[in-house]
Amino acid sequence: MSDDVLRVLDARAARHEPALLWWRDDDATVPTPALDQLLEIAAQYQVPVTLAVIPATTGDALARRLDTAPLAHVAVHGWSHTNHAPATEKKQELGAQRPQDTVMAELAAGLAKLSDLHGARMVPVLVPPWNRIAPEVLPGLGPLGFRAVSVFGPAAETAPVPQINTHVDLIDWRGTRGGRSEADLMAELAMALALPGDAPIGILSHHLVHDAAAWSYLVTLFGLTRDHPGCRWVGLPDLLPA
Repeated sequence: MSDDVLRVLDARAARHEPALLWWRDDDATVPTPALDQLLEIAAQYQVPVTLAVIPATTGDALARRLDTAPLAHVAVHGWSHTNHAPATEKKQELGAQRPQDTVMAELAAGLAKLSDLHGARMVPVLVPPWNRIAPEVLPGLGPLGFRAVSVFGPAAETAPVPQINTHVDLIDWRGTRGGRSEADLMAELAMALALPGDAPIGILSHHLVHDAAAWSYLVTLFGLTRDHPGCRWVGLPDLLPA
């Protein structure tokens, strides 16, 4: 549990190799009580959070709310979070089922809309819905203005666009669809922290489906790590490739 995380952090501190931690939260579109709770936790613990915003269904209301949340950044969560895959395949918006020109036009529109709404708060990073994207889509992202992609899991060793991924997902999507147990989450985080190297470790949340367990884990995690010399919380802009 938390003792395992502390042991790894203590070891990193002793080696003067603090881990970089970052926080991504998916599916924002409008202000909600759940979003307020998320932003309040971020402010309380001074942890930056990147909101993966769905461009097609967002607007001025979210932009006005985030004007009062200086620790929040915005990334592009596809276009409309619509599944275009057949029932026999996993859900995917940015797959090979549609003409590539259509997919790229939607992503360009999403990037432009969020740039207009959020200005400097918007980070040119694509967060594919369901963390899935067809390989043939990746080479076209750079010319559109995207500087990185963020999915879930280990980053590919070679890719046409840099990856800034998440590694610990709070939600039990295949079971309760609520928060996973703190013991499982802490064990997963400890393993990620123990890996060699300095790759950033991403925490993934989905504020709209959080239950008490998910909220509790965030508070526990930030309380445990905020001032520990073995790690440092950073915002997504800090992780962009030079």
